[in-house]
Amino acid sequence: MNRRSLLLGTAGAAALAVAGNWLVSRRTAGQTGFVTPAAAQDAGTILPDNVQGSENAPVTLIEYASFTCPHCAHFHETVYPGLKRDYIDTGKVRFILREVYFDKFGLWAGMVAQCGGAPKYYGISDMLFDGQRDWLGDMKDATVAANLRKIGLKAGLTNEQLDTCLNDQKRAEQMVYTFQQNAQKDAIDATPTLVINGEKHSNMGYPELKAILDAKLAG
Repeated sequence: MNRRSLLLGTAGAAALAVAGNWLVSRRTAGQTGFVTPAAAQDAGTILPDNVQGSENAPVTLIEYASFTCPHCAHFHETVYPGLKRDYIDTGKVRFILREVYFDKFGLWAGMVAQCGGAPKYYGISDMLFDGQRDWLGDMKDATVAANLRKIGLKAGLTNEQLDTCLNDQKRAEQMVYTFQQNAQKDAIDATPTLVINGEKHSNMGYPELKAILDAKLAG
C-alpha cells in the first residue's frame, strides 16, 4: 500500500483532529496550555491556498497530503524535488499543497507551517516532511509539541509567534473546516492524492507524474 486511507471518512478524520484537549507548549512559566476547539463545521471560512510557482502556469497540481503520513513524506523525498526543479520553478506548474488531518499531530504541524504565512509555508512544510520521524518521536503530546516548536524556531519564527499561532482556536477550526470542504469537493479518500487540472490521480513515482504533466503541457 503506497497511500494512507481516510478510513474514517472526511467527517471522522476531522473529528479525530479536533477531539479532546490540544496540548500547546507555552513559554510562560514553563506551563502547558490547552485549547479546546468548537465543532469545525461552525468555522464557516475556507482559507486561501498557499501557491507555489507561477499563477499563470498552464497546469495546476494540487497535492492532498498529511504531515504525519509516511507515504506523503516519501513523495516529498523522491518525487517533489524533480517536480519543483522541472515544472514549478520553470513556470510550467502551479503547485498547491492542501493539508489533510488524520490526527491532532498533523493539525499541530499545519498550524506551525502556516504560522509564518505564505513566504515561509513551503520552507516549513519541507522541514516537516523531511524530519517527520524525528519530530513525531515517541508520539507523546509534550514531545511532539516541543519538536514542532523547534522546527518553527529553526525556520525563523519567534516564540511569541508560535505561542500566538498554536493557541489560535479560531484558525485551527478554520483549517479543519477548509480540509473538510476541499476534501469532500475533490472526493479525497487517501493521501497523497494529486489533482492535476481537475483530474484526480493516486500516488505515483516521478516518471509517471512527468508523463502526465508532459501530456497536459503538450495538449
